[in-house]
Formats: sequence, structure tokens, C-alpha cells
Amino acid sequence: MSSFIQMERRGRIAILTLSRPDSLNAIGTHDDCRDLVNAIESLTDDRSISAAVLTGAGRAFSAGGNLKAMKERNGIGPLDQPDSTRHNYRRGVQKITAAFMDCEVPLIAAINGHAVGLGCDLACLCDMRIAAESAKFSASFIKVGIVPGDGGAWSLQRVVGYARAAEMFFTGDRYTAQEALAFGLVGKVVADECLLDEAIALAEKIAANPARALRLTKRLLREAQTQRMSEILELSAAYQALAHETEDHAEALDAFMGKRDPVFKGN
Repeated sequence: MSSFIQMERRGRIAILTLSRPDSLNAIGTHDDCRDLVNAIESLTDDRSISAAVLTGAGRAFSAGGNLKAMKERNGIGPLDQPDSTRHNYRRGVQKITAAFMDCEVPLIAAINGHAVGLGCDLACLCDMRIAAESAKFSASFIKVGIVPGDGGAWSLQRVVGYARAAEMFFTGDRYTAQEALAFGLVGKVVADECLLDEAIALAEKIAANPARALRLTKRLLREAQTQRMSEILELSAAYQALAHETEDHAEALDAFMGKRDPVFKGN
């Protein structure tokens, strides 16, 4: 991995760490975007990975975009004129969003410290979120006079609902971990020193299940966010036909009938 994204393997689990603590893990360059896209795509490509944790080094998950680069018009935000800026977003932060949406591996955000703007949206693109007690959340684009250019208008409201997402975007207010828990932005709040252990424990619980069925289930969940029931029924039948032919499915049935624990091999 790059100097921005560090990856650690623990069995079938990958731990991705945004590793630029001096800038609160802000994402300011196209190299940053490519590094994160490549890391997420590598999860799908590696069939030996069944779950992943995304976290940040130091005292922040991610402070979002780099405001200095915005001011100087030399980063992933504004350029010399609107059409160039539009293209800049499409080839930068929006590719991050697309990579997260296409990822077949269950993703857990372990949110330490601040998750602001793009950082908050990164957390929402994960499937599950666990927050440290010190975590702070803000959809703060409005505070600097811009809109969520990374697709956050789509992802945040699917996590917390339209009204709460509207409140977050319209006010730009900051929320504590306990407030985020109360309105469903995160599923659990834990002591700071327990955050990574809790996220890894959840990842291990997920990764203990049949690998192919996990990936198919995640794909179904993602597709179900935008498709009609009739379309999901067709896709479910097709995916189920694939799942029934896996060795892990046969092992699960044999283990159930034999009253023993299954031994899954990811096949």
C-alpha cells in the first residue's frame, strides 16, 4: 500500500488505515484518491479477504477535504473554471465513492476522532460503523459554502433518513458519538482504547461465514438500495442459484445434519 493507506492482514480480515495523522487524514490530492480507490478495489480482487475495517491514524478518522488546496485551487476541488472543476470531482473524490459502492467485501468503519465532510461520507459508505467515545461527526460542507460533491447527499440519508440528513447538511453542526448513536449514524460507541478491537471482533464474526455467500449478500443489499422489488427478486434467484452450488453451502448442510460445527473454506 501507499504511504497514505496502510493495510494489515489478519487471516481473512484486512485493516485499512488512513495514515496521514499530521493533516488529520484529510484527502487533498488525486494521489490520495487513487490510493484509497486502489486499496478498496484490492479487497474485491483478493478472494481470500472476507471483511475489512477502515480507520484513521492519530486523532481523526478523516477531516475530509483539504481547505488549503481548495483556497489555492490546486487539489481535488476547484480549478480554473467550473467545467474543469466538475471534471476534477468526477475523476477524484467521486471515484472513491464508486469504489466503495462496488466493493464486494463487508466494510466496517472504526471511527476515531473527527469524521468531517468527506470523512463523514466515507464512514457512511461503509456497511457498518463503530465509533470511539471521542468521535465527532459533521456534514460541514455548508460551513465553507459548498455542497457535498462526493455523493454524500445520497449516502448520508440512506443511513440516517432524509430529515436527519437534511439537518446535518443544512446546519453543518457537529455531533458527538453518543448523538450519532441516538440517530443511527453509528451502530455502537466504545471506549477509545477498545475501538479497533471491537471492529476486528465484528469483522471476525462476519469473516467466519461462507465467503462467496457474504459477497453475494452484500451485492444484493447494495442493489436493493436503488432497484424495485421485482428486480431484486430476479437478482436474488440468480444469486441463490450460484450460492447453492458452492462447497461451503454443502458443508453447512452436512454440518447441520451431522450436528457439528461447519468448516468453511471459502469455496
